[in-house]
Amino acid sequence: MKTILIGVVAALLGSTATFAADLYEPPIEQPISEPVQIAEANGWYLRGDVGYAFTNLRGAHFYQGPGRYVRDFDDAELDDSWVGGVGVGYQINNYLRTDVTLDYLGKTDFEGSTTGSCGVAFSCTSRDVATLTAWSLMANAYVDIGTYGSFTPYVGAGIGGTQVRWDKLRNTSCETGNSENCDPEFDHDGKKKWRFTYALMAGTAIDLTCNLKADVGYRFRHVLGGDMFGYRENSGPGSDEGMYLHEARAGLRYSFGNDCAPQEVYVPQAEPAIYK
Repeated sequence: MKTILIGVVAALLGSTATFAADLYEPPIEQPISEPVQIAEANGWYLRGDVGYAFTNLRGAHFYQGPGRYVRDFDDAELDDSWVGGVGVGYQINNYLRTDVTLDYLGKTDFEGSTTGSCGVAFSCTSRDVATLTAWSLMANAYVDIGTYGSFTPYVGAGIGGTQVRWDKLRNTSCETGNSENCDPEFDHDGKKKWRFTYALMAGTAIDLTCNLKADVGYRFRHVLGGDMFGYRENSGPGSDEGMYLHEARAGLRYSFGNDCAPQEVYVPQAEPAIYK
């Protein structure tokens, strides 16, 4: 009986070991995938932009009377206008780029007025009108914050010069309250001059193709003050105190250095389980 029990126990132990061996599965060694290397963006690009400029003339003044004292316009307003520009730039890396841009500010109307005596009455109100256009040449630098899907937001800054071109200023002074009783109209010659300008930008680029991006953004420009019109009829010359331009802009950028070939991404495959 003892011998039989020993034999049964031995058989059970042997079958248990065999069954455990059949269930043994060695740990699966997962392949290590290397991170995908994104190609470094660099190369030349061309850009074109259009937009709308909300203008803020910071003030205007002129010399008046025999004493040649400075007189501010009581009212001085500059209408809003459109803007357009072209540029060439270089993408240094994925985060930094620079460009040079040439922009045009479309014709915008100026209207100002003053009060005082004139040739027809002791109390008169003047109406002064002119037009302005401007060319700006700017050197700019941008930081591309990162790419999120098709969107790449950025911030930037620029410095340069703006040639402000004032047309003739036409002046008419009439008796206050009687627009029929007026001095003859006369003109002041307009002035043009290059002025220091700086700009701040923010926006986002939107991928359209591998080489073409849409660019939507905002730009603030501060154009410093300068000459506005010349002397005539015991009045002038005049100057403005500069202007702020708040621009909503949209455009396109075409890059020459991007590789349009699709990138291969390695996806690790799990190895089949091994059973013994």
